[in-house]
Amino acid sequence: MLRSRLPAASRQSRRTLPELPAQRPATPDLSPSPADLLFNTWPGRLFLVAAALKLLVAVLRRVTGVPGAIELLSSAATIGLMASVGYFVWRLFLLMKRRLLWRVRRKLILSYIFIGVVPALLIITFFTLGAFVISTNVSAYLFRDGYDDMVSYTGLVANAAASEAGRNPAAAGETVERVQRNASNAGRQYRRLSIVFVPNAEGAPPLVRAGEWSHAAVPDSIPVWLTAVPGAFVGTVAPATAERAGDVQLIARAAVPVQQNTRRLGYVIVDLPIDGQIFDGLYESTGVKAGLVSLRGDSSAALSSITERTGDGARQSFSLFGKGVTMLDATNWDSGGARRATIAYTYAMRKLYDKLSDAQSAQVGTMSLGRAILFVLGVVAFLFLIIEFVALVMGLALARSITSSIHELFMGTERVRHGDFTHRIDIMTNDQLGELAGSFNQMIGSIENLLQTAAEKKRLEEELRIARQIQMSLLPRGPLDVPGLAVTALCVPAREVGGDYYDFFKLPGGLLGVLIADVSGKGTSAALYMAELKGLVLSLSQIYLSPKKLLTEVDRIIADNLDSRSFITMTYAVIDLKAGRMTYARAGHTPLIFMRSLVAGETVRVLAPSGLVVGLHIPGAHEKFIELLEEESLDLNTGDVIVLYTDGVSEAMNSDADLFGDSRLSRIIEEHGHLESGELRERILREIESFVGAADQHDDMTMILMKIEHSVVERPGPEDPGAALQDARLVV
Repeated sequence: MLRSRLPAASRQSRRTLPELPAQRPATPDLSPSPADLLFNTWPGRLFLVAAALKLLVAVLRRVTGVPGAIELLSSAATIGLMASVGYFVWRLFLLMKRRLLWRVRRKLILSYIFIGVVPALLIITFFTLGAFVISTNVSAYLFRDGYDDMVSYTGLVANAAASEAGRNPAAAGETVERVQRNASNAGRQYRRLSIVFVPNAEGAPPLVRAGEWSHAAVPDSIPVWLTAVPGAFVGTVAPATAERAGDVQLIARAAVPVQQNTRRLGYVIVDLPIDGQIFDGLYESTGVKAGLVSLRGDSSAALSSITERTGDGARQSFSLFGKGVTMLDATNWDSGGARRATIAYTYAMRKLYDKLSDAQSAQVGTMSLGRAILFVLGVVAFLFLIIEFVALVMGLALARSITSSIHELFMGTERVRHGDFTHRIDIMTNDQLGELAGSFNQMIGSIENLLQTAAEKKRLEEELRIARQIQMSLLPRGPLDVPGLAVTALCVPAREVGGDYYDFFKLPGGLLGVLIADVSGKGTSAALYMAELKGLVLSLSQIYLSPKKLLTEVDRIIADNLDSRSFITMTYAVIDLKAGRMTYARAGHTPLIFMRSLVAGETVRVLAPSGLVVGLHIPGAHEKFIELLEEESLDLNTGDVIVLYTDGVSEAMNSDADLFGDSRLSRIIEEHGHLESGELRERILREIESFVGAADQHDDMTMILMKIEHSVVERPGPEDPGAALQDARLVV
């Protein structure tokens, strides 16, 4: 398919026409009511649905409990509430900004907010985060301290059993059973404590066990890694998934060697399964309740006796406080490798504070010292909020009292904004506000002249806009059917109109003429010379097929029509796809960039044949032009890329006054020449825009990219000896 998109500028003028004050219509107050925002907008409906879901979940949580799917829905409702509330806060901000019409009042209010309110909010946030950090660390410390005490207890039991067994190896079994009974009777939380003696030497007593051993298989051998440990092992063991029983996810295990003199007879292994009852005991002593136990690589598992406990006030909804995690190392008994165990826990701030304050026995009246301190903190916080509220009200009242004196000035500006230039402000005072009112009266007296000037400027800019449209219409338009050639072009004037020009001419014999030119200067004069050049080249291209002859004739004719300060640079090329050749000549224009696709290792070539600029109005200029002008030819192959451009591309300038340069353009073409012509153009444009940044465009930019998609002439090359040509398209 052949298609064409012949160019208009890719950038519009950065200047916009000023809107005259008399032409601005009064803006009606179209603010929706709160009911409309709540029921007729998607944020309002989202807020209602999310609030209803949160209320339903809260009721279910209090009555029966919430399944996992409902918890997920509750989280989605929380996100919806945050989004809708954020939208309403933004609408409230816009409404307040629109209502606070006086800039002085807005400054005073914002100053007060940043001086008085924001620091208070930061203080509140700081102490809230501090309380969160302290409560989380204290709860984690209490929980971990209680947990470490249980692990240490297993080590004490194992050391006692190993010492007795070492003194009387023959009675090792009785020793193990006696120690197990004593430990199990020591407390309710240790009734599942299990002990086993595992022999590890010849002549040692046989394996003896005591306890339930329902949590894991009884160890019948000592792992290799343990025998390499010089002392005892006391720590947490993560049983294999297949060995886990009930709600046991972790095991506190101690393995102590039994020594007889220097001989190691075996090990006493003490297991304390960490189940829900163990964590219940920790909760009673620390006020911290374990919830989910997760091993690295395993899914989280809930301890049933923990999650099913109700009525103790520890169950909480989403809150900044009340939840935390602690991590510990769990050893793999078979390999000795360490795994990361994560225990999620919850706590009640009140119970946690009570646990800490119970350590103080002092009394203040009928309250303990801890409760007295908490009461004082509450009173101080209440007074702080009251003072902040009063200060906010007083700040708003002060801002209103200061700005009310300029209300008349504001009303006068509103009258002028709606076109009433006869209104005058009564000067009531002799202070600075009175002087401001007098200046305002003088200002509106001269607005009529300003309006006339603005209207004249708008008329001129409209004429320039029409001239720009006419200039763009002089550039190629419509489809151009050229088999074997893909072309894309670009023309971006620096002003409304410019002096850059390019065109394509169908010549006799199936040839294609390509022209790119740059008239010196910018603006209307350059655009008029460009239009004259178009008509001249259009007629001469049908007579002269040689680029050198055509440029020579153009110089002869146009030199008499340009003023002495103007000249034209141009490059004209004739492409013969049937013969696979391009003949070109350059009259003082920027070089051509040519990338050969079939020659291995050949880089991009910058072609700059000799030639003088066109239209110099000085004696002997035409003869010198003929003498210097050179005509050259190129053989074309499939994939070859030809780029013609004006100096607005190579001399694009950034804020540091650095130029884009021909070398950078050549490197981009070399790196991306394999792309289609349209994609290559966009790549070059992005690189130029990235280089220029925020700097203004100082010259017109025009560029033509041509890519030989298929060659009619078979010309063997070192990499592709049999490339044949087919039809292609022209995309501009």
